[in-house]
Amino acid sequence: TVVSTGKYDELIMLSEAYFNSQLTRIGDEINNNRENIKIVLIAGPSSSGKTTTSKKLEVQLRSLGIKTHQISIDDYFVNRVDTPKDENGDFDFESIRAIDITLFNQHLTKLLDGEKVLLPEYNFVLGEREYKQKWLQLGPNDIIIIEGLHALNEDLTMSIDRKNKYKIYISPLTQLNIDNHNRIHTSDTRKLRRIIRDNKYRGYNAADTLKMWKKIREGEEKYIFPFQDDADIIVNSALVYELGVLKTYAEPLLFSVEDNDPAYPEAIRLINFLRNFLPIPSDNIPKDSILREFIGGSIFERNK
Repeated sequence: TVVSTGKYDELIMLSEAYFNSQLTRIGDEINNNRENIKIVLIAGPSSSGKTTTSKKLEVQLRSLGIKTHQISIDDYFVNRVDTPKDENGDFDFESIRAIDITLFNQHLTKLLDGEKVLLPEYNFVLGEREYKQKWLQLGPNDIIIIEGLHALNEDLTMSIDRKNKYKIYISPLTQLNIDNHNRIHTSDTRKLRRIIRDNKYRGYNAADTLKMWKKIREGEEKYIFPFQDDADIIVNSALVYELGVLKTYAEPLLFSVEDNDPAYPEAIRLINFLRNFLPIPSDNIPKDSILREFIGGSIFERNK
């Protein structure tokens, strides 16, 4: 009713306010335990909105007088020649063994001890770590924010005492039902987000993303879901209005999948799924919304 009468602006504002309230709560919890918490770790399955969440949390913490520093796990990839391979002989970049955990922990320990550390930057073209005078030294009350696939796995930060870590698990936990018998699956929301983002930022078409999804899910079940129970808090990144917005972006991409493509049946299923929602324009979505990470126009825009 709200969408059909064009009164969706309030729905957008309420959804965004709820999401922001979760970050306010997290900021307060961290602020109340500042003497212990030194590292904030954020993980979740594909297209959960980890990047935007980490940026917005950084703003929230700074508003409380807490200086933050983001460290990218990707910069600690081992050199390409040392990357482990999967059962098919392909590089397994999702394995935790693809990360130089020893170096990562050495740097974290030094940083928390107040030492100045030269951070690496990973050259993905050459497949090697480089050092470009990117130094970091923490102040006594500074906090490190780390976002990535293995962030909740204790092996990643084994040298740091658990009391010094605050772990966040994020996922769009959709709570809507299509009818009394059919609920909206969280994976469908993430899949639509991923299709749109892959097309906008990575040059993939919908069929490419749909064919990758099985491997994406396997990685999540192996490297993310087993560690979610160790999180200190769960953030729900689902927005009540978002499927109406995603519909306007995803439908043209899904209709472009050829009927002889292996991804065609799944594309048709998603098209039929989206018929349950009325379109919602994206004009009034805030620039800091988590949805902007996928449809574009984010204030936190960067190369993806």
